[in-house]
Amino acid sequence: MSAPAGSPHPAASARIPPKLGGAAAPGAAAPAVPGLGPHQQNGPAQNQMQVPSGYGLHPQNYIAPSGHYSQGPGKMTSLPLDSQCAGYYSGLYTIPTQNVLTPNTASQQPGAQQVYGRVPPAPHVVGSTPGSFQGAASSASHLHTSASQPYSSFVNHYSSPAMYSANSSVASQGFPSTCGHYALSTVSNATYPSVSYPSLPAGDPYGQQIFTSQNAPPVRPTRDHSFSGQNTAISHPSPLPPPPSQPYHQQQNLSGYNTFSWSTSGLPSTQDNPVRNHTSPTAANNNLTNTVADSLSCSVMQNVQPPKSSPVVSTVLSGASSARTPPAANRPIEPVASVTQPSELLQQKGVDSSSTTSSASPMPNSYDALEGGSYPDMLSSSASSPAPDPAPEADPAPAPAPAAPQPSKTAKPFGYGYPTLQPGYQNATAPLNSGVPPSGPVYSGLQQYAQQYPGMNQLSSSLGGLSLQSSTQPESLRPVNLTQERNILPMTPVWAPVPNLNLDLKKLNCSPDSFRCTLTNIPQTQALLNKAKLPLGLLLHPFRDLTQLPVITSNTIVRCRSCRTYINPFVSFIDQRRWKCNLCYRVNDVPEEFMYNPLTRSYGEPHKRPEVQNSTVEFIASSDYMLRPPQPAVYLFVLDVSHNAVEAGYLTILCQSLLENLDKLPGDSRTRIGFMTFDSTIHFYNLQEGLSQPQMLIVSDIDDVFLPTPDSLLVNLYESKELIKDLLNALPNMFINTRETHSALGPALQAAFKLMSPTGGRVSVFQTQLPSLGAGLLQSREDPNQRSSTKVVQHLGPATDFYKKLALDCSGQQTAVDLFLLSSQYSDLASLACMSKYSAGCIYYYPSFHCTHNPSQAEKLQKDLKRYLTRKIGFEAVMRIRCTKGLSMHTFHGNFFVRSTDLLSLANINPDAGFAVQLSIEESLTDTSLVCFQTALLYTSSKGERRIRVHTLCLPVVSSLADVYAGVDVQAAICLLANMAVDRSISSSLSDARDALVNAVVDSLSAYGSTVSNLQHSGLIAPTSLKLFPLYVLALLKQKAFRTGTSTRLDDRVYAMCQIKCQPLVHLMKMIHPNLYRIDRLTDEGAIHVNDRVVPQPPLQKLSAEKLTREGAFLMDCGSVFYIWIGKGCDNNFIEDVLGYPNFASIPQKMTHLPELDTLSSERARSFITWLRDNRPLSPILHVVKDESPAKTEFFQHLIEDRTEAAFSYYEFLLHVQQQICK
Repeated sequence: MSAPAGSPHPAASARIPPKLGGAAAPGAAAPAVPGLGPHQQNGPAQNQMQVPSGYGLHPQNYIAPSGHYSQGPGKMTSLPLDSQCAGYYSGLYTIPTQNVLTPNTASQQPGAQQVYGRVPPAPHVVGSTPGSFQGAASSASHLHTSASQPYSSFVNHYSSPAMYSANSSVASQGFPSTCGHYALSTVSNATYPSVSYPSLPAGDPYGQQIFTSQNAPPVRPTRDHSFSGQNTAISHPSPLPPPPSQPYHQQQNLSGYNTFSWSTSGLPSTQDNPVRNHTSPTAANNNLTNTVADSLSCSVMQNVQPPKSSPVVSTVLSGASSARTPPAANRPIEPVASVTQPSELLQQKGVDSSSTTSSASPMPNSYDALEGGSYPDMLSSSASSPAPDPAPEADPAPAPAPAAPQPSKTAKPFGYGYPTLQPGYQNATAPLNSGVPPSGPVYSGLQQYAQQYPGMNQLSSSLGGLSLQSSTQPESLRPVNLTQERNILPMTPVWAPVPNLNLDLKKLNCSPDSFRCTLTNIPQTQALLNKAKLPLGLLLHPFRDLTQLPVITSNTIVRCRSCRTYINPFVSFIDQRRWKCNLCYRVNDVPEEFMYNPLTRSYGEPHKRPEVQNSTVEFIASSDYMLRPPQPAVYLFVLDVSHNAVEAGYLTILCQSLLENLDKLPGDSRTRIGFMTFDSTIHFYNLQEGLSQPQMLIVSDIDDVFLPTPDSLLVNLYESKELIKDLLNALPNMFINTRETHSALGPALQAAFKLMSPTGGRVSVFQTQLPSLGAGLLQSREDPNQRSSTKVVQHLGPATDFYKKLALDCSGQQTAVDLFLLSSQYSDLASLACMSKYSAGCIYYYPSFHCTHNPSQAEKLQKDLKRYLTRKIGFEAVMRIRCTKGLSMHTFHGNFFVRSTDLLSLANINPDAGFAVQLSIEESLTDTSLVCFQTALLYTSSKGERRIRVHTLCLPVVSSLADVYAGVDVQAAICLLANMAVDRSISSSLSDARDALVNAVVDSLSAYGSTVSNLQHSGLIAPTSLKLFPLYVLALLKQKAFRTGTSTRLDDRVYAMCQIKCQPLVHLMKMIHPNLYRIDRLTDEGAIHVNDRVVPQPPLQKLSAEKLTREGAFLMDCGSVFYIWIGKGCDNNFIEDVLGYPNFASIPQKMTHLPELDTLSSERARSFITWLRDNRPLSPILHVVKDESPAKTEFFQHLIEDRTEAAFSYYEFLLHVQQQICK
């Protein structure tokens, strides 16, 4: 049958499969829809900042790694601080803000990526090295990677304080502010690569060194870190905001439900899914470096002389060796080896995206070896033969010469592991046998080049008796009586605390917007972490949009031969020809190509290369990093066209958005696109070039789905653009008269999987109701009468494993599924969300969607689609996190699939995706003063380039409990706790998760009061770093995901949990604790300038009705929604100038836009709101709420400091916490 294009969809009875060869073919394609051209026959079934006030001067004995001792043109100058508190270094890690212009090199275009071309052949140099190779003295700095053990307290209801770790906005170590200068020969005015940074440079997550089960010793029985073996609820303190002066850096959490690994005496269950039950043992402790921090922690400093002839083994040594690296360009993602912690929470069935590591894979692959995550067996301490090379590696470095036998583990002299060259190094002759490791820790063969470190007696004398026991207390440790302090919320945004590092390392460190740790001071031991009762983990935003990013094109990507760490700013150069890994201490040869610096066009200065000057970089990877040639960008849209969907009217908005953004879809000339629609049957569209109009093919056999014409359903975007536009123009009216009420979502997804399997890509699914036909059909599980229950909240987990299994199949074929749920009724998001969680997709939810009855939701969909269709995307991605030996990862959070013990499989990666990982301290870090983390993301760009984005983070190690509390990042801690609470809610119960959150506050403040604070006070005492912790936990308890006693739809609650698991920290914090501003008195005082706009900066208000006045107007930023509350007595001038109405009474009840009025007040208000809206993954809806109107209920629910019928006020919550502590 045929009819004009755009004619209504034929009735179901008319869609009868055509006869093939005279006989009816069951399941064959039906006749073409009228107006879409002749149908084709169906073939056989197809089977294919600023520094916290607690910081003082930095001790002179902290030495920066080679090549990182000078300010670069792209960096902000660090500002000195007065020595206010002992133990804190001066200088801060300043990040250019939006009103600050960062200097660009002369040849650089603003906003452009900096690409370093391939290096020309470098002359072979023998004898003296040309040019000046200046190396700054580097101390034994180790990347911070201590991983907190799983909290067993999450397992049961709390009955007594449990151990939790709290985060503080101020990172302080407690080092005295008055420290003598440590006489070290340093290099001045070293050339810093001209690398431009974004307005808010992104720090990338630090990579952790990970060991596979093949090369690492078996994991020792996990120690129970719960308190007294009692089960308690989630007890992780939330990170405290740093002082207003600090730069604002936050990170997002990962989405996807999963259980946390909690330490218990039993082993994880292998029930149903062996994937999550693999443990990746960490290698035994190797030689670590004693550092100044270690010596400072002792009241008596001993003079330790280096051994005369201590052999060095060229194998992986545990411990990091340097400080933070500067933002580096994209580097390949390396699989992260994580250690599974035995836990009751691991006994849930299946593989969760936020669970411990798993090894099952839907499809055999060699990504682990490809990325270089598999390590050769480590040499034992008595081994004398060289370590074998790892499995196929993309960028093999010269094989090291046999290493001398390694003695048993002994304390290393100060500075061991970080030898750097003195300024006179360039005049020395390079050793002939640079590839052979020397025989001693100070490398006797290179004595003329190595940094001459003073003995401990000399150091003690130069430091003038410096001790951690200083009389001046850091600001972050200043006790605060929470029950008496009424205004603890700062008036400016809470910034990420700055790690307590020296100035050079601060400048090189990764931006907290990309990489944050819950503790900026890493405890030396797990026992110390247990005492603090704070959560230890990382929050990552690895693919964040960056305005400028160093992109390195080179034939050789330099990596450690043992642990496969990418070279970074925290490695140390022994001489021109060798560098020492900052994670395992392996001495590696410097490739000849790396001797050439593309920035200075000079030879012989490897320490000035952009890879060593930026902590966030991106490499253009070679074919060694590919399992197959880069595939084209492929986009498939699967659309619900049932009666419910047509009534909602989303098709008009979607088709219009696609038409507007068709040319902006990321991709190249090979980009392919396809469309499917479904109701009770499945409709395919042949858009092959050469057809006069689109052709619809209908498959009615949903029990055995096949592809009617596999080769013509995904077409080249540019070759078939006119046919695609014709289809998009016809779709909104094509099904306008349909009476189909059923939804065969499951069969449609099965067909999409078959269609996308050959290439992989992105599937965008639009669903408006509960699936009711075929595989994956669901029944309504929500009881509306239980929405306000204060006890049991059921059905937070999936009803079937169909969608999870299909998602894993999709992940194996490099296909991600994004879900758009536009429903006015219950749609069982808990089950449907599995499709996105395990395939690395994302979820969009529009409750009560209707294009005419709910225009604000329609506008939100339109804006979200614009961002979704045009944002950057990566395909076939894998990610690995490495860390200093001694630390291990045991639980991941986010949307992904753990393909092997440590490799996260991401079929797609987008700039709005956040992740989190929990850490534990497997071995003592007493031999190191710094730890490092490195995250590597290997992906295929939409242009078909294989790229590797690498982020490296460096953090100090501390030995005192006070320093641990001083370095809490309270916002990072609360976001990690939120992820853990989601897993707890699904694996156990919502009430258990709520109890655990309360216990997190009780335990951390109780531990602080009993171990650090000596104050005998009747109130509730907390350090400044933790003063916001109770407030944030209370806000979390009142958030949709965890609240009780308030009517909450089940889908709304589940969506909030999905957001917690996948949102970056900066956006998640607004969901947890909204920002409230008064906007009827905006002025230019303190305003910032952004793109020639003046943006007012009103102070933050506490979330309490006492701050609302009838004469004012207030803006509340909740992340995905804005509320403007207008008081009944608000000034008519403001109402007229900003809202466009003469008085309060004339303001309509439903107002969702601010008019563009030519008044100063209107310009200021709109400029401020636009600034808040910028760079958000979801477009916020604006609601103008009048005082005393029915709509104000939702607004007042966000005033978390006030009491409700079912929840404490903030003051009552503090009293409750105090009562629990006193029990």
